[in-house]
This record gives sequence, C-alpha cells and structure tokens, in this order.
Amino acid sequence: MAKKKRTSRDSEVPSTVIHVAFGPGGGRIAPEATRELARRAEEPERGPSPSGREPVSDLYTQSEVERLLKITRGRLRSLARAGIVAPSGRRRGRRAYTFSDVIALRAARDLLERKVRLREVARAIERIRKMLPAVTRPLSELRIASDGKQVVVRTQQGAFEPLTGQMLIDFEVRQLRDDVVRVLRPQVGHERKRLAYDLYLRASQCDEHPDTMDEAEGLYRKAVEVDPWLAIAYTNLGNIRFRRGDEAQAEALYRSALQIEATQPEAQYNLGYMMLQRGKCAEAVSYFEGAIDNDPCFADAYFNLAMAYEQLGRTARARVCWLRYLELEPSGTWSEIARKHLGE
Repeated sequence: MAKKKRTSRDSEVPSTVIHVAFGPGGGRIAPEATRELARRAEEPERGPSPSGREPVSDLYTQSEVERLLKITRGRLRSLARAGIVAPSGRRRGRRAYTFSDVIALRAARDLLERKVRLREVARAIERIRKMLPAVTRPLSELRIASDGKQVVVRTQQGAFEPLTGQMLIDFEVRQLRDDVVRVLRPQVGHERKRLAYDLYLRASQCDEHPDTMDEAEGLYRKAVEVDPWLAIAYTNLGNIRFRRGDEAQAEALYRSALQIEATQPEAQYNLGYMMLQRGKCAEAVSYFEGAIDNDPCFADAYFNLAMAYEQLGRTARARVCWLRYLELEPSGTWSEIARKHLGE
C-alpha cells in the first residue's frame, strides 16, 4: 500500500493516491492478482481474431461507423448523397470507410448536431479533407476544431489555419482512435498483450523515484498504446500525472481505467480521494464505497470514507468506518487519528 502523507489542506487526510505496481516499489495488488495478470498476458486469444491493424490504417463498415459515432444509417446516406463524406475504401470487396473518412464524419456529425447548415458543413469538411494529406505526423496526434466556417487542424508542430469565432467542435483524433479500439477492436493479439504487460512491469519498477518518473511515464503510455485495455496501466499513469500536479489528466486516466475495468478499486479510490479534496463529499462517498465493495480489506478507503461521512454530518456511518479501519490497521499514526475521531 502506498505510504500515507499529510497534506497542508487537511492534516488528517492521507495525501496519497493508491499505487498499483509490481516489482520493487509496488504495492496495492496482491501476489495472487499479479499472477492472474501474468496469466491473462500469457493465455491464448479468445473469440474472433483482431485485424492486427492500427485504427488509422484500418477500414470500417457502415454498421461499425454507426456504432462508433452513434450516427444513423440515414444520416450516413444523406452525407454520402450530398458529396460531403462517403466511404472511400474497400473491405472484402465492399465499400468501407477509412480512418480519414471517420474523422470527417465525426466533424460533420458534431456540426450538424449544432444546427450548422449543410452547405457550411460541406465547406468545413472540404477544408479538413484538404489539410489531412499535408499532415506529416500520425493522424492520431491531430486535433480538429471548427466554428462551422473555418477549420483549424492542430498538431504538435502548430496549427494549419487560425481559428476565429466561437468554437463549436473540438476533439482530439487520438481520442477518436481510442474509441475505435474500445468500441470496434476490443481484442488484443497475444504478442501485443505480452509486450504491453512487459512495458507495464518495467514502468512499475521505476515510477516512484523522481529521476526515473519520465521513463516510467513513457513506458506506461507505450503500454496503453500497445494494449488499450490494460486498465491498471491507466491508473498508474494517472498517479504520475497526479504527483506532477496535473489533476485534470489524472482524473481522465482514472476514468479511462474504470471504463475498461469498472470494478477496479484503485481507480475508484483515487477518484474518491480527488473528490474529497475538492469538497465533493457525496461523490467521494460513492467512489470509496465502490472501492470497498470490490476490495473489502481496502483500509485507506475506509479511512477516507469515514472522513467524507464526517464532513457530510453522518457521524454514525463514519464511526462504522473508523472501527473497520482499526480492524485492518490497528497500529500506526493513522490508527491514532481514527481513535481520536472515535473519542478513545
């Protein structure tokens, strides 16, 4: 378990998120869970074989695009008839959408939902179409923004066109790529699963020390790129961002972990801790209770749940949590704090 530390905001709240790691410096996951994760990395792939292609180079059927973008078949047909976006590739002898088509469809969908006129949508999509071939970096690093008339395509190298007016759409293409994997390509090949697990192991062995944190972050990011379904890697990456003061990205990463593995207690605890620090005690209670439901021996969750209940004025519920915490952690500084709250 990660060491508890005091915080300037509240001397009685453990200033820590839970670290999910294997090897030296690891902690939260029990040895049984370590073996289970290794077993999953080694086990043969089940179900249909994945395409093995990156989303940016794959092709998508009409039904897949409907599922991915939550767009109707009628809307797809009308966009094709209007010459705005039509499938430009072929898959197994049938017309299929390329990833560039999907980018254009996502932009068109968002503009139409904001009541932008079809003619202006067509102009905006045409601009996107013209810009994409000029992009030298991977499509997954793009960001699309538009006000329905002017479109800006941004990469790490800068913007292709200035953006004016109120922004009506703004999305990262990297997130769209991740959505493709999550919705349409959930299977991960055996070799990629093994590689992602190895990257995760290497990262977890060097993510505690400031001198190696950059290396660990890079390894975690590579792990989730190789296997976007490795939930614990998102959690540990979130912990690094949290320690670096980037709470917004940390929160997004914890939520990503829970989208993949809704019962992961570490991500639930970490979100609960962040909500507690923000004074959102009711939300914190929900996350801490979720963590405990999935790990009844999660001592830190009981401690913080008790704190949240006290701030909500629910002292009877808090007392139950303090007592349970002491059952799990009968000695130590934080146990003394729990006894103080109990009036012992």
